[in-house]
Amino acid sequence: MIFYKTEEEIALLEQSNILVARTLGEISRRICPGISTLMLDQIAEEYIRDNGGEPGFLGYDGFPNTLCMSVGKQVVHGIPSSYELKEGDILSCDCGVLLNGFYGDSAYTFSVGEVNPEIKSLLKVTKEALYKGITNAVEGNHLGDIGYAIQEHAEKYGFSVVREMVGHGIGKDLHEDPQVPNFGRQDRGLKLRNGLVIAIEPMINLGKKDVYQDEDGWAIITADGLPSAHFEHTIVVRNGQAQILSSFEFIEEYNNI
Repeated sequence: MIFYKTEEEIALLEQSNILVARTLGEISRRICPGISTLMLDQIAEEYIRDNGGEPGFLGYDGFPNTLCMSVGKQVVHGIPSSYELKEGDILSCDCGVLLNGFYGDSAYTFSVGEVNPEIKSLLKVTKEALYKGITNAVEGNHLGDIGYAIQEHAEKYGFSVVREMVGHGIGKDLHEDPQVPNFGRQDRGLKLRNGLVIAIEPMINLGKKDVYQDEDGWAIITADGLPSAHFEHTIVVRNGQAQILSSFEFIEEYNNI
């Protein structure tokens, strides 16, 4: 069942998503060679709780941590660990928060120090693909228009779109209907209406689209071992232009992006 949100509910969702955005901003200040992904996770949990929220992922279907921290060939759902980041790594940080009864959800893929030009291009194109999808998340369009825009942009640059993992509706539950694929055909799928709140999250691979699940039951990994990038915003479908509830502002003002 699809739940269209009232303006009051959207205001609460925006608060949750801004806390996610601020948490990712806090994490961005700490990312450097030598820090462990588990330390970053602990920083995020403390920050969320200090600001009145609860970690949205912790305990969700048994997930053991606050952040999904996916390094390099891990696409999504990586478990924070003692692994220490190295110069040239890329790190997807996916953060969820529960605040005032509503969830926020957003993700950003960070460079650790300098990365090679091919990976820089992957990050740039994946982030661009996210915004291409958001541009199409307007009343009267279809879900397929979002996926088509993302897929077309990624494949134009020779990258591939993960099929198994998709975006989703979000509200009082972290994952609600509808599913939001990052591939598709124009004018196909659910017709978009004002008040639909969805998380759009392209997962784009440097190499082939094929993935598998790690033995830990969580991390999704590229089959060819090449890096993957992941960016995510929570948005509201509106007439004319989507409203973005999450933000990369706190990341980018610190990193001068």
